[in-house]
Amino acid sequence: YEISCSLVGSEMCIRDSQEAVLIEGDGRDLTMFNDKSIDCIITDHPWDDKKSNKGGSRNFTNYSTFQYNQEDFKEKARILKDGHFLVEFIPSENANNYKYLFQLKEFAEKAGFKYYAKVPWKKGTFIANTGRTSKNTEDIMIFTKGKAISLKPDAKKNKASNSQDWFMSGAKKMLPTVFDVQPPSKKDRIHQSEKPHQLIHQLLEYFTNENDIILDQFAGSGSTLIAAQESHRKAIGIEKDSNFCTKIKDRFKKENLNLIVLRSQ
Repeated sequence: YEISCSLVGSEMCIRDSQEAVLIEGDGRDLTMFNDKSIDCIITDHPWDDKKSNKGGSRNFTNYSTFQYNQEDFKEKARILKDGHFLVEFIPSENANNYKYLFQLKEFAEKAGFKYYAKVPWKKGTFIANTGRTSKNTEDIMIFTKGKAISLKPDAKKNKASNSQDWFMSGAKKMLPTVFDVQPPSKKDRIHQSEKPHQLIHQLLEYFTNENDIILDQFAGSGSTLIAAQESHRKAIGIEKDSNFCTKIKDRFKKENLNLIVLRSQ
């Protein structure tokens, strides 16, 4: 069903983990969210890199793009719970974007985030022959809001105390050297920069628990919403383009999954 919203609290109209929320609105406007109401942000902002996004007669982005600023990260920090994870997909570094990628880390640090790790996503067998080198990766940049929460079981303490109550700071387990997941095929994807929901499943397993509230500020294809729902997490996605919102709704209907649609005021 579709309703208007002006403020999204910690429950965000989600009754249980079998529902997801899609907000048709601007993902950079987080004023509708309460302070410390989100458990994890996993998102892929539409990067504005005009030199890299065009080649000959080809346009590698058929959607509007932008560059983050300090206020974007200030708002992310405001709505994220202390110690929880911010997971940002970013392009592989090149001569056109390296200054911007460094700036992102500075924005995050000034907003109160701590750099946790960066792990590449290897796109299976896909190869893009553009620019100076062939490419088949994007980077996944991970921050925590202050000191990381404790998600990883402490094997030594649990063995010594014969319990399962001890946890170490950080992700549930050591991160891999690379996430190797094939991207969706052209015929199956509904968004140009669609992420495979199998990859999102893995990220959710590392950085979240069941029933956590997950936010994707730039929902695109809805992959994060679907993966979160399948993993028994509560998910919110924001998408500015009404055409993609329609495609997300159709995808949920086809998958027989539950979706609440809100329109930001």
